[in-house]
Amino acid sequence: MKIALVSEWVDAWRGGAETSTLQFIHWLMDRGVEIHLFTRSRPSPTPGLHVHTVSGAAMSRTRKTVTFMHRVDKLIKTQSFDVVHAISPCRTADLYQPRGGTVAESIERNIALRSNGAVRSFKRYLNHFNFKQRYMLAIERKLLGEADGPVVVAISDYVVSQLKRHYDVPDARIRKIYNGVDPTPVSEEDRERERTAVRREFGIAGDDCLVILIAHNFRLKGVESWMEALAKLLARGVRNVRSLVIGKGDAKRWHTAAARLGVDAHLTFTGPTDRVDAFRHAADLLVHPTFYDPCSRVVLESLADGLPCVTTRWDGASEMIEDGTSGFVLDDPRDVQTLADRVDALRDAALRRRFGEAARVAGEGITMARHAEKMFDLYEELIHSGARR
Repeated sequence: MKIALVSEWVDAWRGGAETSTLQFIHWLMDRGVEIHLFTRSRPSPTPGLHVHTVSGAAMSRTRKTVTFMHRVDKLIKTQSFDVVHAISPCRTADLYQPRGGTVAESIERNIALRSNGAVRSFKRYLNHFNFKQRYMLAIERKLLGEADGPVVVAISDYVVSQLKRHYDVPDARIRKIYNGVDPTPVSEEDRERERTAVRREFGIAGDDCLVILIAHNFRLKGVESWMEALAKLLARGVRNVRSLVIGKGDAKRWHTAAARLGVDAHLTFTGPTDRVDAFRHAADLLVHPTFYDPCSRVVLESLADGLPCVTTRWDGASEMIEDGTSGFVLDDPRDVQTLADRVDALRDAALRRRFGEAARVAGEGITMARHAEKMFDLYEELIHSGARR
């Protein structure tokens, strides 16, 4: 089987979607699939992986993306593949898998970040002059809105709803295949060692309730909501909650906000790290009050690791959580009162243990192997049914 896989970026440091793509590629290669990767990244050489690094040479980032898409389309037409699998938009795709959800929904949820109605309206107006957004929407409309478009893989029910609401994609063209993760196996001894080391490094007592938030886009993932919720907990007299915010962000701005809210003594910004597993092992729960996530890897990985999670209904991974049993799901990322209440409840160690056990059970079926098996079956379906475009 010879597959063309189109992903503008495959650098793991960029986020969960890229990490998922890399894990997926390695799984397919282990199955003997011949993968031709079309990307702007320059991944480390991997035996058996055919990397076509396509330059997006242009003056602006927007033009680079546009140029990349045009060049990939031309290159793919010069070769023969069993299936063209596009993660980044590609006109020649037989199968389109928008790991980041739809462009249309992403725009709407970024507008929803603005708490003021007038500001939201102004942001919507400014979007009319955003060339990249208009171009990406046009490509998406062609891929999803036209009757002869590709089969579309949705990584959650939330993404299914986006496809239907924004583009009225028929059921016959949609395949729901949940995202998957492969947490690194760890012994209880190593887990405890990492827990002790991280807590010692950041001055966190063994009986403190450690809450972590992992994100690169602090604003979109609700860091401000969590800081406001933490401020409410402190105002109640709660003192045994500590928090680490892990990821890259404008440190000065967020440090200033933490000081303004009076949470700076209880919250630390660690910066980006390659020790995410160790931070999870050190934590008692994860908060992810996101405004938008098609299917958050950090939540899936935490569930699989037995870590209780508090997220929002705007995260496709929330579909894996039974609210009040394996975690909590908030309706509104701005509902800091409820967020504070949920974290307050989970300060109880016995409740956390029950939630953690339920979370681990929920996470048993969300492996990358399961995800990749279903994708492989879909490849075969497209090849044998003649449904390729």
